Amino acid sequence: MEFRYLPMTDEDKQEMLRTIGVESTEALFSDVPEKVRFHGELNIKKPTNEPALLKELADLSRQNVSLKSHVSFLGAGVYDHYIPSIVDHVISRSEFYTAYTPYQPEISQGELQAIFEFQTMICELTGMDVANSSMYDGPTALAEAANLSASQTKRKKIIVADTVHPESRQVIASYAKGPGLEIVEIGHKEGMVDVEALQAEIDDNTAGVIVQYPNFLGQIEPLAELQQLLEKEKAMFIVSSNPLALGYLTPPAAFGADIVVGDTQVFGIPTQFGGPHCGYFATTKKLMRKVPGRLVGQTTDEDGRRGFVLTLQAREQHIRRDKATSNICSNQALNALASSVAMSSLGKQGIKKMAWLNMQKARYLRQRLKEQGVESVLRGPFFNELVVDIKMPVAEMNERLLNKGFIGGYDLAKTYPEFATHMLVAVTENRSKDEIDAFAKEMGDIHG
Repeated sequence: MEFRYLPMTDEDKQEMLRTIGVESTEALFSDVPEKVRFHGELNIKKPTNEPALLKELADLSRQNVSLKSHVSFLGAGVYDHYIPSIVDHVISRSEFYTAYTPYQPEISQGELQAIFEFQTMICELTGMDVANSSMYDGPTALAEAANLSASQTKRKKIIVADTVHPESRQVIASYAKGPGLEIVEIGHKEGMVDVEALQAEIDDNTAGVIVQYPNFLGQIEPLAELQQLLEKEKAMFIVSSNPLALGYLTPPAAFGADIVVGDTQVFGIPTQFGGPHCGYFATTKKLMRKVPGRLVGQTTDEDGRRGFVLTLQAREQHIRRDKATSNICSNQALNALASSVAMSSLGKQGIKKMAWLNMQKARYLRQRLKEQGVESVLRGPFFNELVVDIKMPVAEMNERLLNKGFIGGYDLAKTYPEFATHMLVAVTENRSKDEIDAFAKEMGDIHG
């Protein structure tokens, strides 16, 4: 079947060649050396019609395992949370999903206000003074925080707890290569940062210390104790935090954090194969002018009416490039809007209850697994993830769980050699009692 508006007919090709004054396709590529040209036919299927192609793709998609076909206990940074139905209704409105850069405030008030509300809610959750309009994802925001601390303190060492998400640590290491920062990783004790090792490493060249709260292993790091260590050397305190957990836990600002970052995937953003996400970046007024990305401010017009504008933009792609602390010049406005709608729909009490359900259901799973002979190995306070020793390769356990309709947890041996045969299991408010009971029973039966 030919389509009038797919410009790949022979007539189209000939017309284009005539227009540019070339006799053939081969002549078009005559400047490419013969030895590097591809000869023969590509090993791909012949083109087909639209109905046949849609059927083939649908057949392929049915081979996928998804959250609709299986019950997930996998977290490790991407979580299966409740998304209010209103989220998709709002973000599907054309004035939002086609908006990108609201440089003209006179025609962008809706988009600018949506971003402003996102910033406001992030400040309320973290306890910080100011938040930006979002970043690409949590790891990007964390790496930007590391660079900002080095710029602010004029120091070169960044200390990172190895209980920070391993992918975030990789992004930090990549970012550090440009400015030549030294990245030092600190090990853990009982699933939390080794405070003694951290204390020994902090010196007058330390720009910032990075921890995660709750950390990658699900544990609640002792932020108050860590903050006291940093005060002596005046190193900056950077906390990567799950914003849902902050609906229940004491916010990092209460422990003297200088920068708080994280990922708002937990609010209104589907798992969708790991992205796209939405990072947030919150800090103090002192650092406001060094915040990467965009800031939306509230103001009044000449008639005294409330309005919103991009503000404090003398950085990045603008007039002070030589003094920029970041080259980030974009944001995740659509995903930030999704998170804003989700947070608004849930409300303060709803977010607190949602966080509480995550905590309670994770503890219920820990108890049920213990009854099945599968022990959790960490004893500290935790949020909604726990580490269990299954006494067998995690890949083997997960394959058998998959056959029973479950997506198992994260294989910690991938990033923590000391945790061979250990699985990181996540429980969210979406998991029912029956699902938790069935999952625990299956793990117990496989574990033996």
